[in-house]
Amino acid sequence: MKICEYFRSIQGEGLKIGVPTYFIRTAGCNLRCVWCDTTYAQEGGKETSVDEIMEAVDDTENVCVTGGEPLLQEDMPELIGRLLEADKEIVIETNGSVDISKIPKDERICISLDVKCPSSGMSERNLLSNLEHVGKKDMLKFVIGDKTDLNYAIRFIRENKTDTNVVFSAVGGMDLLLIAEEVVNRKLNVRVLPQLHKIIWGDKRSV
Repeated sequence: MKICEYFRSIQGEGLKIGVPTYFIRTAGCNLRCVWCDTTYAQEGGKETSVDEIMEAVDDTENVCVTGGEPLLQEDMPELIGRLLEADKEIVIETNGSVDISKIPKDERICISLDVKCPSSGMSERNLLSNLEHVGKKDMLKFVIGDKTDLNYAIRFIRENKTDTNVVFSAVGGMDLLLIAEEVVNRKLNVRVLPQLHKIIWGDKRSV
């Protein structure tokens, strides 16, 4: 498995924001989002065995598997299985363009499924069939860069009904106030969340 890095930190996004978490970041991605903040994970990486990864994770309860795009890794099913055997709570962050149907249906797994907005340059790569495989414990994540993105996200959730959580976040330094006010004014049932790790550590790569 190609690994970019693994480290212990605080979950900065999504339903488990603020929770101490062990991050496993794979290398390699099939998308090239304009505003990507982990370009260093798009290629390269070090070949690492699942055994090595499990030894590093040790007794950490919460694990986030991210990338790059982790579902491109052939050994990912083995890693997910080993994490479940170790009774870990797992968040799998995926970019929304890769089939998620084979991810195990387990209450300890939360799928964080990106829906790419227009400013990413990748909105045509959203795999809509993935919406059939997210449920109450999972989330759709929209990273919003401007008003066009915001309108796109609102239209998307209205046209594609799912029984899952919805998170609106912001690209880089975009003001969350605009997003929050639109969510309140339009009476949307979504979470508006910052990138907590960037508030705490700025653009530092990891802690």
